[in-house]
Amino acid sequence: MSKVEIGRQTPEQNTRSLGFRPLYAQVKHQLLERLINKIWMPGDALPSEQHLAVELGVSQGTVRKALDELTDENIVVRRQGRGTFVAEHTQERALFQYFMLSPDQGKKDDNHFPQSQLLSLDSGSATHRERAALDLAANEQVWRMERNRTLQSAPLIAEKIVLPQLLFDGLDKIKPLPSNIYALFDQIFGQSIVRAEEKLKAVAAEEGTAKRLGCATGTPLLRIDRIAYALSGRPVEWRISYCLTDNFHYVSNLK
Repeated sequence: MSKVEIGRQTPEQNTRSLGFRPLYAQVKHQLLERLINKIWMPGDALPSEQHLAVELGVSQGTVRKALDELTDENIVVRRQGRGTFVAEHTQERALFQYFMLSPDQGKKDDNHFPQSQLLSLDSGSATHRERAALDLAANEQVWRMERNRTLQSAPLIAEKIVLPQLLFDGLDKIKPLPSNIYALFDQIFGQSIVRAEEKLKAVAAEEGTAKRLGCATGTPLLRIDRIAYALSGRPVEWRISYCLTDNFHYVSNLK
C-alpha cells in the first residue's frame, strides 16, 4: 500500500490537486480504500494515530479528524485505552443500528432481536425494478430471499431480500442462514454494510402477507423499503419488510 502523496506538498497544493478535498478527507479516503481492499478486516485493530500520521506524511490531528468521521459513520469503533478497531456486524450492532423497531413498553435490548425463518431462496434474472434498485446491468442474476421474522415466537416481520448473485456467490450453500445476515455478508462475502436508506409507508396487509404474519387481510402494516450500501458505496441489498406494529414503533434518531 503506497503512502498518501500529500506530505510533499502544501495543504493548498494538495487540496487543489485532489478536487478541493480537505486533507483529512484525503486521509479518510485512503483508509477506506484499505478497508475495501481488506488490508484491515472486521475486528482488526488499526495502527495508532501517530503511526498512521508518520506513514501518511500528515499531522496526527489530520488522522484523528479522518478517524472521527469513520467513527461517526460506524465504520470503525474506538475503545477507551485499547485503540481503534474495524467495526464488526455483531448482533448488538445489528439491533441498534439497523433494526429500528422498538417495543412500546420497555427498551430495545438483546431480548428484542428477531429470529428468522427462511421460506425460500431462489435466483433469476434481475427485473427492471431490481436493476434500478441495485444499479445492475442487463441480464445480471440476483438472489431472492423470503423470510419471516419473529420476536419471542410472535410474528413480527415478513420480508423479501434481493441481492446481486455475483457478490454473494454460494449463498445457497450456507445452511442455516443466520438471523443476522449482515454479519454473514461481512465475514463470508466481504460486503460490509455501512449505511442504508429507507422509505416508510403505511399499507394494508394483502392476503399472502397477512397469512405469513397471522393477521387479518387489511390489517395496518408498516412497509420499510431499504437499500443497503457497502463500504465501496455500491448498493448490495434491496429489502422490503412488512411489519406488525401493534406493540412496536419505529425509532429514528436525528442528528
